[in-house]
Amino acid sequence: QVQLVESGGGLVQAAASLRVSCAVSGRTFTTYGMGWFRHAPGKAREFVAAINWRGSSTDYADSVKGRFTISRDNIKNTVSLQMSSLKPEDTAVYYCALAWGSGYYTAYTRYNYWGQGTQVTVSS
Repeated sequence: QVQLVESGGGLVQAAASLRVSCAVSGRTFTTYGMGWFRHAPGKAREFVAAINWRGSSTDYADSVKGRFTISRDNIKNTVSLQMSSLKPEDTAVYYCALAWGSGYYTAYTRYNYWGQGTQVTVSS
């Protein structure tokens, strides 16, 4: 079994920066890609960012490209999402997810494990 625990969410003003992190624990005996998704009230779950096993390749939703940066530390078994120039429309619950494999993945159906989510609220 694998556990994912997010941290770092909170309430910030527009244009501020915030970093959310995800700690991975449990039976991770093979390579895995990591991703961040978000879910805002009244909206569908949305892909935000993904990173491959080596950390050498990433992908971002157009809405966050240039503002968000995903990174990972395979020694500490963590993945982070650095968010800058935050906008009120970035308000959502942010989830990290793990997908077995060495690549990066944008489809939520590809992911095998999910964290419980962390709330990010951006005020105008």
